Amino acid sequence: MATVIQTENLAVSFDGVTPVFEGLTLAIEKGEFVSLVGVSGAGKSTLLRVIADLIPAFKGSVRVDTPNDPTRRAIAMVFQAANLMPWRSVEDNITLGLEGIDVSDRLKKERVRWTLDLVGLGAYADRWPYQLSGGQQQRIGIARALAVDPDILLMDEPFGSLDAITRNALQDELLQIWKETGKSILFVTHDIEEAVYLGDRVLLLGGEPAHIINEYSIGIERAERRESEAFLRKVEKVRGGLQHAINATPSAH
Repeated sequence: MATVIQTENLAVSFDGVTPVFEGLTLAIEKGEFVSLVGVSGAGKSTLLRVIADLIPAFKGSVRVDTPNDPTRRAIAMVFQAANLMPWRSVEDNITLGLEGIDVSDRLKKERVRWTLDLVGLGAYADRWPYQLSGGQQQRIGIARALAVDPDILLMDEPFGSLDAITRNALQDELLQIWKETGKSILFVTHDIEEAVYLGDRVLLLGGEPAHIINEYSIGIERAERRESEAFLRKVEKVRGGLQHAINATPSAH
C-alpha cells in the first residue's frame, strides 16, 4: 500500500527550546485506521495539528502524499467539540468547509446531501444546531469534514464528551463510513477500548520528550471486538503499556 503520511524525526517546541515530542517517526498507509493514545501532555493533539500544517515543526519533516485536486482538500480535521456556527443551518455549517475550494454550487449541494446521508441525518439540512443532540452535532462535524472529500481524516477525541451509548453508536457509524469511503484516519483518544476497537494499529506516545514508545497491531476481526477474549486481552496489553509509560514519565504523575 502507498504511504499517505510520513514523519521523520519530527519535533515540536512551543518555546523554541523544550520539545513537546521529538524523534517522532511514523508512517500511515492509504486506507489505514490508526489510533493514537498516550501520556497526558505527550503532544497527541499537537501531532495532528502539525500534520494538518496548522502549527510548524521544530525539527524533522512531515510528508503528506495525496493527489492534487482543487475540488478537494487533502486533510480534514474533526475536533472534540463540533464547533457548529449557531447562526448557520446544518447545511450551511457543512458548506462552511467547502469555502475556498473550487467547487460549484451544484456540487456543494450534492456533497451536503451525500455527507448527511452518510452520517444518517439526511433530513436535517434545514435544522439549526440548537435543535440537535450532542451526538447529532458531532455527526454534523464529521459530515463537514467529509464534505471536502479528504484523503486523510485527523480526529482529535471526537467522541470524548459523549455518553457511552452514543459514543459506541458513533464508533460503529465511523467504521461504516471508513469502510464506505476508504479514507485514511488518524484518531486520537484517551479511551483504550475505543482505540483498540477502531484501529488497525494503536500507537503509544510517551516519555520526556515524548516519542512513539510502542505500536500494537490489533489483528482481530472487528466483528469479534468489544467483548471477545482476544479483544479484552489486547485492551489490557495496551492499557498496561500506557500505565508503564505514565509511571516512567515524572510529569504525568
